[in-house]
Amino acid sequence: MTALEIRGLQAGYGRTPVLQGLDLTVSSGVTAILGSSGCGKTTLLRAVAGFVEPSAGTISVAGVPVVGGPRPVPARDRGIGYVPQEGALFPHLTVARNVAFGLPRARRRDAGAVVAEALQLVELDPALAERYPHELSGGQQQRVALARALAPRPALVLLDEPFSSLDASLREETGRAVVRALRAASAAAVLVTHDQGEALSLADQVAVMVSGQFLQVAAPAAVYLSPADPRVAAFIGHASLLPGEVVAPGRGRCALGEVALRPGGPGAGPARFAVRSEQLQVRADGRSPEGVPGEVVDVSFFGHDATIRLRLASGEQVTARTPADSVPAAGDKVQVFVVGEVTAFGA
Repeated sequence: MTALEIRGLQAGYGRTPVLQGLDLTVSSGVTAILGSSGCGKTTLLRAVAGFVEPSAGTISVAGVPVVGGPRPVPARDRGIGYVPQEGALFPHLTVARNVAFGLPRARRRDAGAVVAEALQLVELDPALAERYPHELSGGQQQRVALARALAPRPALVLLDEPFSSLDASLREETGRAVVRALRAASAAAVLVTHDQGEALSLADQVAVMVSGQFLQVAAPAAVYLSPADPRVAAFIGHASLLPGEVVAPGRGRCALGEVALRPGGPGAGPARFAVRSEQLQVRADGRSPEGVPGEVVDVSFFGHDATIRLRLASGEQVTARTPADSVPAAGDKVQVFVVGEVTAFGA
């Protein structure tokens, strides 16, 4: 059974349109809605949850039309679990009472067993059941919020950037625990995020959103390796987009010299090439016969590696990633060359 089906969805605030004819199918697993701030991700989630009324289109949850059917279904009757950005736990209730809060009347008599099962799903110690939210860490609070969403056994869970307030290491650990809990509960989920690493590592399907539209909906590897649009390539992995031309099948030419092209691109003629930062190799001696000359504009050091912004002889700027033990300095003259096949788009 399909957990969520959206067709032709339009929504906005007043006369300002936000969502522009969205289509999306979520059958199982985790679908990440990935986009920059203000693109419409949270509006989509709120429309599915029933907090925003769409102006057109249909939404079905677990096969039941909740928007565009015989009558609109109120938010409380949609059978959806919702985890907001900050968790939104009730500070005056214990963990157990927070988790049990949304249970239907018929299941409240078994609240103790339901709470214990929900805490086990999200990998929390049962001893935490009598604590209050302020006595928990940020990661524990988010797991309690998920346990509360899962306790009524919804077919669909909506997560609105639930890890954004956590530090990097806790974010990754909590994210993986949440995905394990969702799979153990056999619940499909829609995760809204602006963090591409989070989307690619946690989701089974990624929907890239720009200005209220989906540019591509596909598996994480397909979105990263085979972007359907130059904007997807630029956003996912921060690829450099360079003008050039396809000179022969599988071969192109641009400011980086001659490059190999991935299959399925445009035919001979003007094109745009998406070159990912990890495909750019930098030689700091500046005298290598390979590649083209460039100059280091600036360097961002991250410990495990560094991101280098380069100005080519043509004036074009590109971004490369290099290991931490071979980082040039700003102003250095270098040679830049491409490893592997790049993606070409018609001009």
